[in-house]
Amino acid sequence: MNNSGTGKTVRTPHVAIPEHEISFSFARSGGPGGQNVNKVETKVTLTFDFLNSKVLTWEQKGRLSKHPSILNTLDGDGAIQIVSQVHRSQLLNREDAFQKLHDLLRRALTPKKKRIATKKTRSSERKRLTGKRLRSDTKSTRKRVLSGDKD
Repeated sequence: MNNSGTGKTVRTPHVAIPEHEISFSFARSGGPGGQNVNKVETKVTLTFDFLNSKVLTWEQKGRLSKHPSILNTLDGDGAIQIVSQVHRSQLLNREDAFQKLHDLLRRALTPKKKRIATKKTRSSERKRLTGKRLRSDTKSTRKRVLSGDKD
């Protein structure tokens, strides 16, 4: 695996990940592009081993390991692996992979807001009960009528 020395860090709302914890590998990209595709390694695979990261807390590591969008990107060793090959330039693909990692970590590390239960309004309760009464009246007309006169 190749490690680049651009000095970038991935910043999330809670943590900044130094580049030495991120590794890159490059391969030839598929798809259209003429002869350039056959010569230049523009496909970028970014790997971030978050379980062995020094900047993440245990709580953050636990949150990352349980988040559904992170589970889709894990490789066999349990590291996040992001592939980018949308651009014809290795530099643009590298920046795209950084952006994907940033968005992924931001989504996973942002805590969900707890839902606060609200009280029903009087009008909504009245509407609900009126609707039930109308439905009951509609259905009551469909009942079979039993005749009480048997002589």
